[in-house]
Amino acid sequence: MEGAEPPLSCRKPPGLVRLRASPRSGEDSSPSFRRAALPGRGQPSCPELERGKGDAGLGAAPGAWRAGGSPGGGSRSRPRPRSRKGKAGRWGPGARGRTRRRRRPGNGRGVAAGLSRRREDFEDDPRALGARGHRRSVSRGSYQLQAQMNRAVYEDRPPGSVVPTSAAEASRAMAGDTSLSENYAFAGMYHVFDQHVDEAVPRVRFANDDRHRLACCSLDGSISLCQLVPAPPTVLRVLRGHTRGVSDFAWSLSNDILVSTSLDATMRIWASDDGRCIREIPDPDGAELLCCTFQPVNNNLTVVGNAKQNLHVVNISTGKKVKGGSSKLTGRVLALSFDAPGRLLWAGDDRGSVFSFLFDMATGKLTKAKRLVVHEGSPVTSISARSWVSREARDPSLLINACLNKLLLYRVVDNEGTLQLKRSFPIEQSSHPVRSIFCPLMSFRQGACVVTGSEDMCVHFFDVERAAKAAVNKLQGHSAPVLDVSFNCDESLLASSDASGMVIVWRREQK
Repeated sequence: MEGAEPPLSCRKPPGLVRLRASPRSGEDSSPSFRRAALPGRGQPSCPELERGKGDAGLGAAPGAWRAGGSPGGGSRSRPRPRSRKGKAGRWGPGARGRTRRRRRPGNGRGVAAGLSRRREDFEDDPRALGARGHRRSVSRGSYQLQAQMNRAVYEDRPPGSVVPTSAAEASRAMAGDTSLSENYAFAGMYHVFDQHVDEAVPRVRFANDDRHRLACCSLDGSISLCQLVPAPPTVLRVLRGHTRGVSDFAWSLSNDILVSTSLDATMRIWASDDGRCIREIPDPDGAELLCCTFQPVNNNLTVVGNAKQNLHVVNISTGKKVKGGSSKLTGRVLALSFDAPGRLLWAGDDRGSVFSFLFDMATGKLTKAKRLVVHEGSPVTSISARSWVSREARDPSLLINACLNKLLLYRVVDNEGTLQLKRSFPIEQSSHPVRSIFCPLMSFRQGACVVTGSEDMCVHFFDVERAAKAAVNKLQGHSAPVLDVSFNCDESLLASSDASGMVIVWRREQK
C-alpha cells in the first residue's frame, strides 16, 4: 500500500532484529540488523506490543509478526515457525543450542523495542566472561598458582611500594613506615598476669581482630579471659571445669565461643561472654587430648589430636565425630594448623613427622597426602601456616618448632602440602613445647618477621629475608622457658607465656 511503511520482520533470534526502514534520500534501503539490549529476557517492554495493538511507533503493517502478540491490523496471519525439536517458536527454548546466523551488513536506523539479548549473545563480552570466569580459570587451591599470582602483582612495582588498596594502606599505617628493627622495638612491659603461677601456661592467644582481649590456658585446669583496656588490665573470668591440665584452646572466628582440650580426655565448648560451658565432648578414643584448631571457614568443625596418635574432626554442634574425619599418625599429635582457605591441614607428632591432609570442605573428610620427617625422634611442638609471608617472600610458608634448637621455615611447593626447607634460625629448644608465630602485618612492609619462644627465657624476633644476622630483637623478662607468643591484630601488644605460669604483655614503641 502506498504511503505505508514496510512491515517489521523478525527472522532472527532475540537479540538480532531485522529492521526494514523507510528509505530516505541519500540512504541505502537495504535491510539491516541491529542488536537490542533491553530489560527482560525475551519479554516486550512496551504495553502496545504485549497487547498486539501496535509496534511502539514503528508502524504495524497488516501481516507483520510481532513478539508477544498476533499479527495485527488485518486478517492475514502468519503461522509461528517451529523449531527442529518441535517445541515453541523457532527461536524459543527448543532452539537454544542453534548456531547464530551471521549478522548481515547494513546501516538501518533504530532498534525494535521489546526483545532482549540471549545469554549466548554475551559470549564475547569481556564483562560477562569476568562474571562467569569459572569456565576459564584454574583452581585457586593451587599453591603454585597462588605463588605465581603473588609474584605477578609485585614484580613490576618499585621497592617499598604496596598494593594501592585501602586495606594495604591501613595495614601500613598500623605497621609504621620504618625499618623492621625499629618496628619491633618494645617500650617494655605493659602488664604481668600471675594468676596461674606454679603451673605452666602452654597457650596464650589474643582474640581474632581484637586489640585488647586475651586468653590463656594453664595446666592447673583453667582458662583465663583477660581485658587489657581500659586500664588497669583485669581478669574478666576464669573458666573452670576440666579436671586436669588444659593443653590447648582456640577462639572461634567471631570470638563468641572457645574450644579447649585437656589431659582429662575431654573437649569443652565455652561461651566467652559469660564463661559457661556449653558442651563437654569426650575423646572418641578416651585418650588425652593435646591440641585443637577450628576449621577456618566452617567453625562448626574442630580438629583435635590425641595421645593415641589419632586425629579426629568433631562437629561441635552435635558433639560427634565426623564420618571419614579420622586419621592415624606415627606418634602423639602435638600440633595442628590449617591453611587460610581451610583445604589443607598439617599435623605434627612427637616422632618428628609432619603430615599434610586434604580437607573436604563439604563433608569434613580427611585424606592423607604427604609426610615429611623433620628429624627422627624430635617432637614437632608448633606449626604455623601463612599463605604468603611478604613482598620478598611470596611463597606459602610453614613455621615449625621441633626441639632441634632451631626454628624452621618451610616453603609449601604444591597443593598437597609438600614442604621444602627454606632456612632455619638458632634458638634454644630441646625438650619444652615451644611455639612460634608469623607477625600479622608483615606482608605490608619491607622484610618479614617471625616471633618465637625459647628455653633461654627470651622472646626472639627474626627477619626471614635477611641473609646474615637475622635476629631483629630479643625480649628479656621471663624467669622460665617461654612456651608461647601471640600478637594482637595491629601489633601494638605482644603476649608471651612461660613454664612457671607467668604471662607478660609487652607494649611496642609508638613511632
